[in-house]
Parts: sequence; C-alpha cells; structure tokens
Amino acid sequence: MMMHELPARPAGAAIRNAMTCDVEDYFQVSAFAPHIDRASWPERECRVERNIDRILALMADNGVHGTFFTLGWIAERYPQVVRRIVAGGHELASHGYGHLRASDQDRAEFSSDIARSKSLLEDIGGVRVRGYRAPSFSIGTGNLWALDALKEAGYDYSSSIYPIKHDHYGMPDAPRFAFYPNGPDGLLEVPVTTVRLMERNLPAGGGGYFRLLPYALSRWMMNRVNQADGQPAIFYFHPWEIDPGQPRPEGVDAKSRFRHYVNLERMEERIRALARDFAWDRMDRIFLGTQ
Repeated sequence: MMMHELPARPAGAAIRNAMTCDVEDYFQVSAFAPHIDRASWPERECRVERNIDRILALMADNGVHGTFFTLGWIAERYPQVVRRIVAGGHELASHGYGHLRASDQDRAEFSSDIARSKSLLEDIGGVRVRGYRAPSFSIGTGNLWALDALKEAGYDYSSSIYPIKHDHYGMPDAPRFAFYPNGPDGLLEVPVTTVRLMERNLPAGGGGYFRLLPYALSRWMMNRVNQADGQPAIFYFHPWEIDPGQPRPEGVDAKSRFRHYVNLERMEERIRALARDFAWDRMDRIFLGTQ
C-alpha cells in the first residue's frame, strides 16, 4: 500500500477543524451487539431525532458546520432528520446502512452496503454523498480492499482507519493525518485525530476518551495537533452521547457499560466548549476544497 500524506498547513495559517457526528442510536452501537438482537431494532425506542435536533440547534447557535455520517437504517425511517441536516448547511455522509462492521463483511456484502446507503442518502437529501465512515473504524490491515470498493462506489474520501491500538479496532502503524493509501488517484483517508506522545498514538478526537478525560486535556491535545503538527483535528461524537436518559439494556458487561455511559451528562456542554474554543467546518470543505 502506497502512503501519500497531505502536507501540513503553512505556519501561521488559520486551521479549521472537522466536527463530525456518527448518526446512529444507542441500541445500534457495536459493543451492545451481543446483547441486543438486530431484529428488535424497529420495536425499540428511537431517540435519534430529538438528539439530532438538539445538536443542530447547538451548532447553529455557535456558527458551526459539520459532517454527519448517517446510517441508511436511520435515514430510511427518519428522512426528516436527513433533510434537516442538509438544510442546516452540513455535509451529509454515509455510515453504511445497518451498522455492520466492514471487517465482518466480504467484499460483495460491503460493496452492496455502501452502495445502498449512498443511494438512499442521496435520494432523501438531494445532495451528493462523498464521504464514508466505517462503523467502529473497522477498516484496517485485514480489509484494505474496502478502500478500493469505496472508490468504485463513487466515494471520494473515508474516515475509517483509526491509527491507535484498541481492543475493538485500530491500525496503529497507519499515518496520523490525511493520506492517499493507494496514491493520489485513489480514495483519500482522513483518520480521526491522535496525538503522538511517548512513541505512541493517543486518541484525541472524541468518543469515550473525550468524555472520560478532563476537557482541558482534550483541548490541549487538539491545540497541539493544530499548532505543533500544523494539521486539522477530526472530532467525532454520536447523538446518544448527549442523552443521559437513554434506555439501558440489560446484560451489558461492566467495561462496555462504563465506556458507553461515562459522563454522558457532561457531553453537551463539552461540545459547546469545543464550539467556542476552535474553528470548525465540514470534512468536504477542509479536505476536498468544496464550497
């Protein structure tokens, strides 16, 4: 695999960071898959619409535009959510159809999934879908063919490789910043942000780590990426992370419970703080130069 990295921003240049939201509901997270039957999804209380409305209002209040990696399953049932995202000036992107890990699918299954979600989102949103994020950052060393499949399906970029060590995902040897895995004519991969400390990549771009760590530390790490590395930070979160009152499935192991529920009650205010402390924009504008 050829690794062509994008250059750092010139010294002194204003850096816009990418605010991204993975549009899925609490019962669809990969850690809950052993405890929640996929067939039960349609009968479960879906809270994504009210949470997205709160997120869109928060962003509008702070002049933030971002990228919403949206499940086709959600778009199909809540098309009004997709239309509100687009109407708010945000980028509509794909999170696949049914939150299946890319690493759990063969190439034919994956190609079908990404084509289905892209077509569905474009039909509802009335805009071209250029970006994709694999559920649970599930593209890595064992399935890099997925990047070629995305390019063939008409996507221009992915944000699916996380260059860290993790028990559920990660490709720690991958570049930390936007790169072309197969040369400049291929797909652009934009990893979620990490900071390099003690010869390790540490997660610095959202998720449970952002909820667990003190906000000041997360802010410092993102500032370090902007100032020392001269690169945009890529931040991600989920609608259920601002919803401490969400239903709590039974039987979930202690580690998964901790990761999922830690500091949910603080998340919305922390996103407001991010909106104040950094400049934000959509992935396509930052990395593809769209207007």
